[in-house]
Amino acid sequence: MKQFADRRLFLRRCLAWGATGSTAWLLACAGSRKPPVARTATPTADPCSDLTGVDPTDVQKRKSLGYTDKSPQPDSQCDNCKLWVPAKEGKECGGCLLFTGPVNPGGHCTYWAPQV
Repeated sequence: MKQFADRRLFLRRCLAWGATGSTAWLLACAGSRKPPVARTATPTADPCSDLTGVDPTDVQKRKSLGYTDKSPQPDSQCDNCKLWVPAKEGKECGGCLLFTGPVNPGGHCTYWAPQV
């Protein structure tokens, strides 16, 4: 009978140690984590110029295609190009089939082609 009592005592101590040890370990890990940084959306003057979240490779591609936010030719703007992707409802900026990210309807690039 003493053998069972010793075994029960041993199991209780193991469970108690495991519970306190794992709790302390979890608390130690949780305490070392930095709190999340609150990100507030800062309004930009032109939402079509905001490239937040656009891959740097795509930003470079925009530059290599000669994209500008304002077209030097009033009759060749992005919104009358055949590569233009119209803006979704409630959005100001459209898109382009050549690159990702927001596109100003009044923008222009070297691949501008008239809509047919």
